[in-house]
Amino acid sequence: MSSQVRELVEAMPSAFLPEKAGNAQAVIQLNLTGEGGGTWVLDIADGKCEVKEEAASQPGVVVTMTADDFGALLKNQLDPIPAFMQGKIKISGNVGLVAQMLQWFERG
Repeated sequence: MSSQVRELVEAMPSAFLPEKAGNAQAVIQLNLTGEGGGTWVLDIADGKCEVKEEAASQPGVVVTMTADDFGALLKNQLDPIPAFMQGKIKISGNVGLVAQMLQWFERG
């Protein structure tokens, strides 16, 4: 799955549901480890989602997990709550933002 992670991350703007995000503004950094991993920034503002392969200067939240787990999360094959409780997902910054963010994207 890790070879597909880059494509999944880069497809996030097309899976973005602006009606769910409303007027949300967020800078979310993804630190994906392991094969196929990397660092990406999701910049959400004005009803749009932009993805950049870089680190954010001041992210609102940083999500760290393996690239494989992130791929499973986007494909709706990994339940985020148990994964967080098991330490598979590490969050620094605004934890509530991550819970909201999951609703902003079509998954599956």
